[in-house]
Amino acid sequence: MGKFSDKTVVCRDCGKEFIFSAGEQDFYATRGFSEPIRCPECRAARKAGRESGSGDFGGAERYGGAGGGFGGGGRSGRSGRGGEGSRPMFKAICADCGAETEVPFEPRQGRPVYCRDCFEKRSGRR
Repeated sequence: MGKFSDKTVVCRDCGKEFIFSAGEQDFYATRGFSEPIRCPECRAARKAGRESGSGDFGGAERYGGAGGGFGGGGRSGRSGRGGEGSRPMFKAICADCGAETEVPFEPRQGRPVYCRDCFEKRSGRR
């Protein structure tokens, strides 16, 4: 575990500094997780919101954004949770074709995001 040392990180949501310990860094690295961008309190609050059905996409962010029911599973383009326009959309560049697209989750650096067409091709829906 000697390759990591404690690191101070600023929470994206509340702006509070928190320690990303060497042990946590080792744990995240061995499982291929990206570094946390939120403090433990804000992560717990987001998780509680997802579990209570607050309308968060509930997995797309956790698994890198390429899956998790993009566009309501690609069927009608609606999520069934309050209709169109009820979820914030984020601009992104498709990792396959380079087209600008919008996705219902916040893209993370180092994780591919696909436009609807490329996503459907990759998932075998066409």
